[in-house]
Amino acid sequence: MRFGLAGTGFWARTTHAPAIAATPGSTLTAVWGRDARSARSVAADHGATAFADIGAFLDAVDAVAFAVPPYVQAPLAVRAAQAGKHLLLEKPVSLSVEEADAMVAAVESSGVASVVFFTARFSTEIRAWLTDEHARGGWSGGGWSGGVAVWLGSALRPGSPFDTPWRRDKGGLWDLGPHVVSLLWACLGPVVSVDAIPGAEDVAHLVLRHESGATSTATVTLSAPPAASGTSLFVWGEAGRSVMPATPVDPVQALRTAVAELASCAASGQRDHPCDVRFGREVVRVLAAAAAQLAARAA
Repeated sequence: MRFGLAGTGFWARTTHAPAIAATPGSTLTAVWGRDARSARSVAADHGATAFADIGAFLDAVDAVAFAVPPYVQAPLAVRAAQAGKHLLLEKPVSLSVEEADAMVAAVESSGVASVVFFTARFSTEIRAWLTDEHARGGWSGGGWSGGVAVWLGSALRPGSPFDTPWRRDKGGLWDLGPHVVSLLWACLGPVVSVDAIPGAEDVAHLVLRHESGATSTATVTLSAPPAASGTSLFVWGEAGRSVMPATPVDPVQALRTAVAELASCAASGQRDHPCDVRFGREVVRVLAAAAAQLAARAA
């Protein structure tokens, strides 16, 4: 499969480009970015072609991997889907439900495959843990009563490659929130409502109610001191407590899995994936509802 990479920043260079190039059956063919010089540099590193024109870029590929801010991704993904290109999306897929709806409509109208890169959901260790906790009575079996997730990030500290304008604007809710909501959803079932309370700086506390009857809590921030940074998640119930593996996730290996699964869906005609654009939209629904509450309570 010929992949085009939309984006030339740190994440594109260190994760997307090497993962696509190292996945059997996939080739990094084209690179497009808002910075033409950076696009040429990334393309040169991987034997690809840099494009300044988005139309010519789309004409050269079968699928597009996105490593751009969500407000850039959303309209480009719609255009790519309408052009018949399969989509490897970043989270969050958009910053509004309306944009997410447009992406889903474009994907369904064109019949293309889609995968959203919720990093931990493509980790071998975490997938094995999810399989085990479901076997012990996960959300489909009613064995878990609740869950707790805490992700304290330091991305907004000086010198971090993730200290970008959109993260400074949207904070931990929109950057880390998709990860924890995705994981708690996988553990406890679909989220039907959320209550959100703001903390200091960009700290957000969420209480999620799941269709299964379980409830969970999540705390996220990008402003934590480095000494406090880290991630933890566990679910609890009659089966005891099940703790998500703390082993750091290799993002390149995880993305290689996502690339391979997108290619498999495209080749087989399978258009449903546990982390497809429709699931991405449901996560956006939760985050948008939480964001509205946080804004109202901060006013």
